[in-house]
Amino acid sequence: MQINFLSITTLLAALIMSIQAVCAEDAIQNPCTGPSALLALLDRPTVSDSACVVQYGQAVLELGYQHANLTGTGGSTNNFPEAELHFGLPGNNEFVLLPPNDNIQQVPGSPYLQGFSATTVGIKHELGYTKHWLGSVESLFTLPSGSPAFGSRGLGVAVNGIVAYAPSNDTGISLQLGITSQTNPALAGGGRFTSVNPDITFTWLPLWNLQFYGEAYGQSRTGPGLGSGFDADGGVQYLLSPYCEVDLEEGVRLSGNLGGFTHYIGAGMGFLF
Repeated sequence: MQINFLSITTLLAALIMSIQAVCAEDAIQNPCTGPSALLALLDRPTVSDSACVVQYGQAVLELGYQHANLTGTGGSTNNFPEAELHFGLPGNNEFVLLPPNDNIQQVPGSPYLQGFSATTVGIKHELGYTKHWLGSVESLFTLPSGSPAFGSRGLGVAVNGIVAYAPSNDTGISLQLGITSQTNPALAGGGRFTSVNPDITFTWLPLWNLQFYGEAYGQSRTGPGLGSGFDADGGVQYLLSPYCEVDLEEGVRLSGNLGGFTHYIGAGMGFLF
């Protein structure tokens, strides 16, 4: 699968630059508020992050579990609690913390592996919104931490631009483009590689508390000296209340070896405080 990264970068930059900040007197509702706000604020279960930021004085907690079948080994891996904390800051900003996941990997004929992933922190800034558009930028820093099998040997950095477009009140399209510099776990050699990462997500909200999504995403490099990889996923999210969400997800490998899996399933929850 070939992706023209220059065209995607140019399009995303043009869309972000075209979004004008909304003044307080403008009668356009903030798309990140309202009874369905939690569905817009959550990063999970998509790989892409939300273009919304948590409002100042509020916080969002995400939790989840994922089971994946590994490529070419007959093995599997499980990770949890997939925790993510978002804190609303002044000036349309958000602080995010991703604590370590516990990973359990079982491959026939190989030693049982268990360990923690790295810790990630970041900041997101909402550029502004119109009736149909919303844009934001974020920076994420993966700390040199975690276990030798699942952690990060060195500091990882990601810069993402995110644009969301709402053709109607119940449909949405989100385009994220990121550039990352990251390192493999120590047991995988700890090598560093840089990647360009496109992501497109489609959402449908038939009810105020029910949302379906489909997503395709990829990386121009999946490791040092390796080529590109692309995956797809989809799922459903349901609001038990405006402050509590549950979700189910399923993903598949399209090409390459992004994530190291052939197929995965997962479930999770989100809370707005």
